[in-house]
Amino acid sequence: MNHSIHSADRATHLKIVVMALVAGIAVAGFAISARTSSDHSQSARVIKAGKPVVLTSSDTLVVR
Repeated sequence: MNHSIHSADRATHLKIVVMALVAGIAVAGFAISARTSSDHSQSARVIKAGKPVVLTSSDTLVVR
């Protein structure tokens, strides 16, 4: 038994590719099913600006 991927035969490479593909499909399927199970609708919320405010005096110290 050789433990190097470089000297592995074609069947071993094919097994690795197939297992990676199956694992990727399983993870993607789990993520999609977990996301679509909740029925939260997304809607845009509009926030309108109020009246402008003018600051005439301030007691804060400004460091520049």
